[in-house]
Amino acid sequence: MTTHQTHAHEEREHGAHGTTGAHKGSAKTHHEWQTGKLSADDRKYLEQHGDELSRSTQRAKWIGSPDEHEDHPGQTLATRSHDVIQQWAEEHKAVPATIAGNDANNPRVLRFNFPGYGGQSLQQISWDAWFKPFDARDLVFVFQQHQKAGNQSNFFHLDSPDREDG
Repeated sequence: MTTHQTHAHEEREHGAHGTTGAHKGSAKTHHEWQTGKLSADDRKYLEQHGDELSRSTQRAKWIGSPDEHEDHPGQTLATRSHDVIQQWAEEHKAVPATIAGNDANNPRVLRFNFPGYGGQSLQQISWDAWFKPFDARDLVFVFQQHQKAGNQSNFFHLDSPDREDG
């Protein structure tokens, strides 16, 4: 299991422990989110979907600009900003991708191909093709810039307010 798959598995496991019903009553309001300079669209998104996101996304520092960064190594960040996502990928020399055999213009699965990580089963796609389903599905990009030890982190996952826990 890759690190990304392990984190995704852990997220599903945590979600299976009652985050939907029990947590909704204690959901954060938009002014309680740990945020940087969010756009009006991001604030509206959090007001509408914040209580439907995973706990890790709710605890993440939300950023809306490539000029914003982690407060400390290992901090979980979240964004819907195309500029932030694209800059993060470029810093990691990653390219937008989907699973080989998917329609490159209308991908169902969104991935990044990192050099040296065995991306033979991935098909490179354009940024426009990657962001189309990202926006249509109201996804959030949850990521780290650095691991706690300070080295660069490739960790990311996509969160959806429409995901099923469990």
